[in-house]
Amino acid sequence: MIRVEDHGSYAVLVLDDPARRNALSVESSAELVRAIDTMESSGNVRVLVVTGAPPAFCAGADLAQLEGSDETGLRSIYAGFQRIVRSPMLTVAAVNGAAVGAGMNLALACDVRLAAPDARFDTRFLALGLHPGGGHTWLLRRAVPYSTAAALLLAGEVKTGDEAERIGLAHRCVPSDELVPAAHELAARIASAPTELLARTKSTLARSFECADTYEAVLEEELHAQLWSVEQPYFKESVAALRRRISSRS
Repeated sequence: MIRVEDHGSYAVLVLDDPARRNALSVESSAELVRAIDTMESSGNVRVLVVTGAPPAFCAGADLAQLEGSDETGLRSIYAGFQRIVRSPMLTVAAVNGAAVGAGMNLALACDVRLAAPDARFDTRFLALGLHPGGGHTWLLRRAVPYSTAAALLLAGEVKTGDEAERIGLAHRCVPSDELVPAAHELAARIASAPTELLARTKSTLARSFECADTYEAVLEEELHAQLWSVEQPYFKESVAALRRRISSRS
């Protein structure tokens, strides 16, 4: 499910489950955590590029696991992008397709986002009758102004790569065939700095952007609200309808 390409001072982590559009499961999140732990312990990797095997970046959390999840289950799904937020490595998301719900969290967890024109940034939570989770509101607030965050989350606006660049959700929109090479080039440039200097500078930059509420505090608040929403009938009805639509296309 997770494939890692080692390029010396930087690495590329690929969510490699195209049949499921790289949906995040408890298992793939655990793999992601283990991969990052291994990279950090090696001391060689300073920059991590995160992308998905085409046609999607990450279609969100595994619905079968999300539906009926308890607190432990939700925390396990969160673990992958939570680990990225806490990593001292610089992280670059190469968003090559749909980044939905938890998949958008994965993109937002990265320090820099590059996007293909056909990327789709889609919060999707409220459309499913689900409260946002995984620190989504904190991650979104860190990326865009409040009014933009409100339109994305509350009105369910979906942004392409071009639109994401325009509103600052993505650093740059890159033609699809140039996206991964551009991510490699950016990663190599960042990785040219000394390891400790890079980590300390990232830490200082992150602190300068922080508001009073920490990621951990928002994550806890969202966790309990999302646990409540998982049990509501409109979420269950929404998941059932989505499954029917998927079945009708297959």
